[in-house]
Amino acid sequence: MEAPLKVYISGPMTGYPDWNFPAFHRKAEELKKMGLDPVNPAENFGGQTDLPRELYMKTDIGQLVECDRIVFLEGWQTSRGAVLEANVAIECGIDPLEDVYYG
Repeated sequence: MEAPLKVYISGPMTGYPDWNFPAFHRKAEELKKMGLDPVNPAENFGGQTDLPRELYMKTDIGQLVECDRIVFLEGWQTSRGAVLEANVAIECGIDPLEDVYYG
């Protein structure tokens, strides 16, 4: 049996209530129901939100480059981190799971 596609969830966190974790968790559940293997950065560090930004970004990018696809949450275009993740995905040949406008 072939392993399910690993799909990285990218989206805004900073400035959102609860760091937008509920949206990340909902998307992860949706991906699981589709038979995919979600990589949810909202689960990193046990959900801790007071660590240095660069630690989160290094961890997130490390996870992203190990994935087969990327999916974006609403509002990703205004998030510095998600835009960076989109650019890394493009440069690494990681296609979006869903139609998305990179711009």
